[in-house]
Amino acid sequence: MRRLPLAAAVAATLFALPVAAREGMWVPQQLPEIAGPLKQAGLALSPEQLADLTGDPMGAVVALGGCTASFVSPEGLVATNHHCAYGAIQLNSTPEKNLMALGHNAATNAEELSAGPNARVFVMDRITDVTADMRAALAGAADGLARQNALEAKQKALIAECESDPGYRCTLYAFFGGQTYRLFRQLEIRDVRLVYAPPSSIGNYGGEVDNWMWPRHTGDFTFYRAYVGPDGKPAPFSKDNVPYRPKHWLKLADQPLEAGDFVMVAGYPGQTNRYALFDEFQNVAGWQYPVVGQHLKNMVALVEKAGKADKDIEVKYAATIRNWQNAMKNWDGQLEGFKRIDALATKQADEKAVLDWLKAGAPGAQGLNTAAQLDAIAAHQRLVALAAQARATRERDLVLGQIGNTGLFGSLRQAYRLAVESAKPDLERAPGFQQRDRAAIEGAQRQLERRYVRAMEVELMAYWLAEYAKLPAAQRVAALDAVVGDGSPAAIRAGLDALYGKTGLEGGDARVALLGRSAAELEASADSLLKLAVALFPTYKGIEDEARARAGEAALYRPLYLAGVQAFRRANGGFVYPDANLSLRITFGNVMGYAPRDGVAYTPFTTLEGLAAKATGVEPFDAPRAQLDAIAAKRWGGREDKALGTVPVNFLSDLDITGGNSGSPVLDARGRLVGLAFDGNWESVSSNWVFDPAMTRMIAVDSRYMMWVMEQAFPSPRMVAELEAASR
Repeated sequence: MRRLPLAAAVAATLFALPVAAREGMWVPQQLPEIAGPLKQAGLALSPEQLADLTGDPMGAVVALGGCTASFVSPEGLVATNHHCAYGAIQLNSTPEKNLMALGHNAATNAEELSAGPNARVFVMDRITDVTADMRAALAGAADGLARQNALEAKQKALIAECESDPGYRCTLYAFFGGQTYRLFRQLEIRDVRLVYAPPSSIGNYGGEVDNWMWPRHTGDFTFYRAYVGPDGKPAPFSKDNVPYRPKHWLKLADQPLEAGDFVMVAGYPGQTNRYALFDEFQNVAGWQYPVVGQHLKNMVALVEKAGKADKDIEVKYAATIRNWQNAMKNWDGQLEGFKRIDALATKQADEKAVLDWLKAGAPGAQGLNTAAQLDAIAAHQRLVALAAQARATRERDLVLGQIGNTGLFGSLRQAYRLAVESAKPDLERAPGFQQRDRAAIEGAQRQLERRYVRAMEVELMAYWLAEYAKLPAAQRVAALDAVVGDGSPAAIRAGLDALYGKTGLEGGDARVALLGRSAAELEASADSLLKLAVALFPTYKGIEDEARARAGEAALYRPLYLAGVQAFRRANGGFVYPDANLSLRITFGNVMGYAPRDGVAYTPFTTLEGLAAKATGVEPFDAPRAQLDAIAAKRWGGREDKALGTVPVNFLSDLDITGGNSGSPVLDARGRLVGLAFDGNWESVSSNWVFDPAMTRMIAVDSRYMMWVMEQAFPSPRMVAELEAASR
């Protein structure tokens, strides 16, 4: 079987493709090739200017590690979503001073609060193609695990070289299953502070009721500030640090945004699966979303019940529960969308069409010869087998994964794994446990205390241990069997009481002290929870290696199969872009509403009057009195839109985004800031798997509403002055 060279030949031609609808999360390297569609949609800048990632405006776009943000002033002010900063807001909250409810409004730099030891702002520096290096690493690997080991070894070596200059963080991204590899180098700013966060009655207005829904009236915005050492270089939090001075920052739009206008988003979308196999999609639609989604609902119910009786639990688990709620509602929306568009049938038919086309000799294909066609067919068969292998242990992997990653116990597992890996040379350690990861590991250990209550963790562990007790005997582990006893609720509770009652590692200082000890020292510990973490290490390592072996196999076969998919799409007038993978992407389109069902047409803007009409005085529609009074008095402060006759709150556009794009700046045709992306509509969430151009819409908070809130509802003259001065 011929391997990667033919797949590479196809990949080299995949960018010269026509664009349809607004589908596509485009890598920066593609922008000149899609110049025509960009101009047709209304872009006033040149695509070449957008492709300059350290220029204006792209140089202002930054990553937060899971969300996107942007510099909006020369003093390091960073705009992102309220929900992206929610963890930092929660981290600084107590039952006595709950900033999630109250908001935070720093009147001076001295009042800006640390966003936490692991908060980061990543500023793009450069992107390097390292495909040849990574492909060379595959040569001669005997099996999947060996191949994955080789890929990881090369990845670590490339990253080490990339990070030889202090202050930078480098990340390797694979595109199209490994047809292309690019190394991103970003300045890593480690002192991030919370400047302004509206109260949840603004920043999370509508709560889970309105989540993913339209019409929407959520003020989902917050401001951080990035700080560096006095020498201008990244440094940990210190009172001596000074605001970072970016080379570029975004300016507020000076022209009103209207229906039909061009808009674009630059950001770091997390994951889409539009090239996934039908078998992989079927597993998600038939098991992950309904089954795991129900587990999420059950855990939310446990925490909400406990939180009603204990304010400490309510505050400390607020960010955790919000993440669960977001995921489970998203999954429910996707399941509904799958039914509406008959996604199972579509995925199956699309895959069959590709395979039939390949078997027929790939008529009209360019760059895909007979050998490559056969490779693609054989690769598909191998990928189907790998998917079946993963399904065989999915319940075990879910249950043990949840147990192993829960709060305090998860932190002790991490400490022991670090000790094991630290005995090796740095480049031989597992990814995530190298010296470069030490600060993040310590930060996680320290901030756990703000997100841990023993009674709540015991409840969550009891839930998952009850699920563990249902596993087949062959998938059970002696160390956990000893905890669950006969599997009854009473036996599980007794086992957990013994584990947690005898641990002395609930304090942050005690856990951080573990990070400097050897594996042998930790193995000799008599601490009950740490002993369990040590005992389970071989089990978790075995599961990890099974998954890594499958990943190594997929790294060989998926590029070959996707070469066939790409050739098929090209031959049939389609378009190709890589699935989202947390790397920088650009998506574009126009402001527009949609018709979700017969007789219903949604307009693209919501307004202050609509916000007030929703207000009930009860969470989540508990708009602040100051806000409602300003609306009733029509105090627009010059922020109103002349066409609407009022202040716009949120708006819709037909942009293609997904999780990770949250906080992404929405730019107009001239590259000016018109809002922040924060959500998709309910009908479009299934587009992560099967794109639906008729229903896919992005929801953004309008920058005019952001400014209005900071003037009228939760005033911050300091913020308004800084943003307006930066926009001149």
